[in-house]
Amino acid sequence: MRETQRLTLKNTISRLIKEFKTMRELKQINAHILTSPNLLPNERHFLLTRLLYFCAISDSGSLSHATDVFRLIKNPNTSVYNVMIRAYASKTNGGDDTNSCPSLILYKQMLHGGIAPDYLTFPFLVKECTRRLDGDTGQSIHAQAIKFGLYDDVFVQNSMIGLYMACGYLSFALKLFDNMLDRDVVSWNSMIIGYLRSGELDMALDLFRRMKKRNIITWNSMITGFVQGGRPKEALGFFHEMQIIYDVMVQPDKITIASVLSACAYLGAIDQGKWVHSYLGRSGLQCDVVIGTALVDMYGKCGCVEKAYEVFKDMPKKDTLAWTAMISVFALHGYAKEAFNLFGEMENLRAKPNHVTFVGLLSACAHTGLVEKGRWCFDRMRRVYLIEPQVYHYACMVDLLGRAGLFEEAECLIRGMPLKPDVFVWGALLGGCQMHGNVELGQRVAQYLIDLEPLNYSFYVNLCDVYAKANRFDDIKRIRALMKEKGIIKEVPGCSMIEVEGVVHEFSVRGSPEVALEEVVWTLVGFSKVMKIEGYMLDHDEISLNDRDEISLKATMLL
Repeated sequence: MRETQRLTLKNTISRLIKEFKTMRELKQINAHILTSPNLLPNERHFLLTRLLYFCAISDSGSLSHATDVFRLIKNPNTSVYNVMIRAYASKTNGGDDTNSCPSLILYKQMLHGGIAPDYLTFPFLVKECTRRLDGDTGQSIHAQAIKFGLYDDVFVQNSMIGLYMACGYLSFALKLFDNMLDRDVVSWNSMIIGYLRSGELDMALDLFRRMKKRNIITWNSMITGFVQGGRPKEALGFFHEMQIIYDVMVQPDKITIASVLSACAYLGAIDQGKWVHSYLGRSGLQCDVVIGTALVDMYGKCGCVEKAYEVFKDMPKKDTLAWTAMISVFALHGYAKEAFNLFGEMENLRAKPNHVTFVGLLSACAHTGLVEKGRWCFDRMRRVYLIEPQVYHYACMVDLLGRAGLFEEAECLIRGMPLKPDVFVWGALLGGCQMHGNVELGQRVAQYLIDLEPLNYSFYVNLCDVYAKANRFDDIKRIRALMKEKGIIKEVPGCSMIEVEGVVHEFSVRGSPEVALEEVVWTLVGFSKVMKIEGYMLDHDEISLNDRDEISLKATMLL
């Protein structure tokens, strides 16, 4: 009878531990386990171990209380140590010193007590090293795994691949991957994600093509990685491939859609963006704030401001990123009044703007010449929202003042910057000098930029443009001779993209394998003849040197 009561008590306490909502409840259960006379030592040990797990791992738990419970457990085994090592690896932020890392201290304590680690111990330790980007300690743990005969365990190997990739030890990760006897989808994904984050897109693509079984993480990693890596057209290709290779178990999710919309925004592929929007409705995926913000950004960058605003207004919930995206769309297209009206709505609803919000507002002011509004905005950012201006905020202000011809104020602002002005700040000032023909200041700024980056083609061209504005052609010849002497050329040619019937075509002065250039040439010749007939003639003096260089180069390519 008493045994039945003890079993019932044990089961009841075990259930209460699993269902706890607050730490107060858990502490009461803890006290009952310690004081109950109806529990045998092995039952008390079982319940304390179970309580430790939920206290250490649950979001409602407490790591400090879990540590107290851990000290109460006599003769903790490997499972108990694993719980605490996992908790410390997941919830603490240790310093750079290995001795300040509780999970590693516990591991040493575990070994000192003669308790052998298992296949779960090492992934938790490696997770801690990955979070700290501590590759040296990670290698020591890898050696420990080999020592205890766990070098072939797939969980240990996958965690080590993740560590080596995060720390930039790509060759170590590849060697480990190649020597694995049993690879699972996590192994492949860890390698692919590591290559993508390191900018090795082709290496990631090679592994992706060799992969036999892919999951949604694989597809999302490739699409997102190629968008962020500057190859959005290929990212769209992966999405279309994902649709063709239909798999019930692998369906696009919100991350997929958000990344594909980013690719469309980058390319200006409005037709494909609209198709993705319609797919969103057909698939049953909820249009949450992340997807809504991505749609606003996509429509805005594709030039559909009204559609972007329509999507924005229909969003049931809007966070700071959503407000900022819409403000940035208005700013991009020169709708400063609408951008500030929206900012007013944002303030009225007590949505807190961030540093990007003010970049959008300041850009709107620069594009529309609203100097006083820009000053107000810059001041409000610091005084009301306590956002310290970063270099890009100063660049926006210098751009605004430079466009307005307020060079003395712009220079004063630069001199008073608490941060070192970068090429974008000085470049903004140089742009104003070009616009207003301020040769003296323009020459000084351009020379400073050239001293900073002697091989940067654009700074020399900008200086030539300043001289061209002042008809100082001898100086232009001197700069051109200097460029030729130093071998300074434009490394990356300019390019344009256009979407025709859902297909994105790329045009470059070096040509494009996808475009029939002869047709383009005939079209340009036709336009030229029509313009001559209609009397449209370009004033040679109004074409900047940079424009003439580009026109000459393109003409050479087309002939």
